[in-house]
Amino acid sequence: MEIKYTAHLEFRLKIRNIPYDLPRKIFATARERYYDRTTKHFIAIHQVEFEGQVREMVLVYDKKEDSVEIITLHPIKLYQKYSRIKSGRWKQHES
Repeated sequence: MEIKYTAHLEFRLKIRNIPYDLPRKIFATARERYYDRTTKHFIAIHQVEFEGQVREMVLVYDKKEDSVEIITLHPIKLYQKYSRIKSGRWKQHES
């Protein structure tokens, strides 16, 4: 499966000084996956070392027929993740 980066993701990686291959690694290894009912995007969450500390990172992506398009990547706080799950906005999804 081909993994594509959006221009937005490439811009975010650059301004946040995130390693270019990190989104691919998160997509491949994430143990938590959700579908965001509000944005209609898929979510992968994985813990990584970022800015000197271990953080959970949210990877937002869309599935196409034979590819995945990664839209953005950002750190998330635990309360934000639990709030979105509890409210029903994020529904667990198997990839």
